[in-house]
Formats: sequence, structure tokens, C-alpha cells
Amino acid sequence: QLQASGGGLVQPGGSLRLSCAASGINLDDYAIMWYRQAPGKEREGVSCIGSRDDRTKYGEAVRGRFTISRDSAKNTVYLQMDNLNPEDTAIYYCAADLYVAACMLVPTLPYDYWGQGTLVTVSS
Repeated sequence: QLQASGGGLVQPGGSLRLSCAASGINLDDYAIMWYRQAPGKEREGVSCIGSRDDRTKYGEAVRGRFTISRDSAKNTVYLQMDNLNPEDTAIYYCAADLYVAACMLVPTLPYDYWGQGTLVTVSS
């Protein structure tokens, strides 16, 4: 019921916008987390936005470059990624947690939903 999309190949310094869309659930009721996993590395928290009050949080590696936002009309959460570098190359996943205002970036939490992932490759 979560669909992550928007990944692709981008040059260093470029931008991408990822989308996490939902069917059958109202994303406004859910905190939405973005995680990423690069080959051979553990899953890493990227950003999250809380349910209803939209408090946001960012991982240290992306703070100042990535922006998370919510479009309630489209039932979608976006991750705007700017000034990308090769270290951002990974599969990006979104996850949903019901009625959580203060979201946390802990990949082992038992989230209600996970999206299938979208690949981001940053390379020249």
C-alpha cells in the first residue's frame, strides 16, 4: 500500500525528488520515514515527518541537502534531494507508522507499512 518512486541516475550535484504514495490509507494519519540502504551497508535513516503536525527530522548525512514534505491532496510524501553526491547512492525506502507525531529514524521499529524501494544512483 506504499509505493516509492522517483529514483534514477543523476550526476553529482544534481537533484531528484522521491515520492511515497499510498493507496487504501490516509498518509496524514501516519508518520512517514525515508530510509536508504547501500550495497554492503546497514539501512540508514534519511528523514521523517510526523503524523498530523508535520514535525520533521533528518539524518546527519543529509541535513541541509534533503527536504521532506507532505501533500495531503495527493496522499503523497516527497523527499527532495539536492546537491547529491556518490555517497547518496542507495535503494531508498519509505515506511509508515500510524499516529506518531514525533517520528524517529530507527529502521528496526515495527512499522505498519514499507514501500518496495526505489534506486538512486549518483555518478558521473
